[in-house]
Amino acid sequence: MEYVQERVATLHDFDGAAPDAPTDRTAVVVPMTERDHASLAAERVLSTLADVSPDRVVVPLRADEAAAPAVADWLDGFDLPVEPVWCDGPRLTDLLAEAGLDGPRGKGRDVWLALGIAAQSPYVAVHDADATSYGPTHVPRLLFPLAHGYQFSKGYYARVENGHLYGRLFRLLYRPLVRALADGHPDAAILRYLEAFRYALSGEFAATGQVVRSLCVQRGWGLEVGTLGDAYAAAGFDGSAQVDLGRHEHDHRAVSGPAGLSTMSQEVTAALLRAVTEHGPTIDYETLPSRYRAAAQALVDAYAADAAFNGLAYDREAELAQVEEYADSVVAPGTDTRLPAWESAPLEPAAVREAAARDLEAVR
Repeated sequence: MEYVQERVATLHDFDGAAPDAPTDRTAVVVPMTERDHASLAAERVLSTLADVSPDRVVVPLRADEAAAPAVADWLDGFDLPVEPVWCDGPRLTDLLAEAGLDGPRGKGRDVWLALGIAAQSPYVAVHDADATSYGPTHVPRLLFPLAHGYQFSKGYYARVENGHLYGRLFRLLYRPLVRALADGHPDAAILRYLEAFRYALSGEFAATGQVVRSLCVQRGWGLEVGTLGDAYAAAGFDGSAQVDLGRHEHDHRAVSGPAGLSTMSQEVTAALLRAVTEHGPTIDYETLPSRYRAAAQALVDAYAADAAFNGLAYDREAELAQVEEYADSVVAPGTDTRLPAWESAPLEPAAVREAAARDLEAVR
């Protein structure tokens, strides 16, 4: 246990913290895919949310036409004010195309659709549906800073399961890459901000409706990093906090494959480097890969010592092999495909809600 304060306010769980929070004025966004349908983790999340009593729960749903009705029926079975937003229907697809917002699909795009609807509430909390360790204090903890003068709140937690360290993309890509950038630009405020978050790739955050409406959302796996970049602009150091969510257990991904960590690393890196470029110094891309490798190797030594100290299994060579795979992603970001902030988007959230609802009604 420790009580170290980072550059942003850091709220620790000293002994089962369960703070009062404005859940009755909060919309909770829980992105789902059809594979989450009736899973034990998603069942736990939604059943627990019923005890938290948020004002409403907005579920951006990625599912094909055959699966969507069954998922929607399942969602209706929870004692919650759930609003599914089916992200794959024809009316919604046409609406986005007419607004010039069609393009690459991904988790971020689905969350963006839900955020426009959710941001009508004073507060918005976002979290994933695959945490088997999800508890009733998670949403109140995320919301607590917002009721005490902060505008943005990020969750952090330990990723230790079955005698192993997880959180590989954060440990082996994000943290050493930010460290390499910060070593070259120690006075860059954006890098001090990005370094302050203990688990920057967590899917759990909360913000005021005003901040949510200002977010330019990444379409894919860069969602979490891109959100931090926008939170820096909207809330800054003094308006941001992070809260201890304890220990998290959820799905693990393979390193390779179309939905593996290597693919995710490309989008995470692009989002990170774009945020730094927008708010900070010019990046030397010629030397950055080697500086990243050096920072990652130093951290691997530290992780090995930490694992040994705690009696955990640790495969140093496998970790270094992942670093080499991720190093291929350390290149200048390509075309910016972010979705616009809802405060300036060329369509209204009400139109999204209506199109998604009609699509779902048609297939049900």
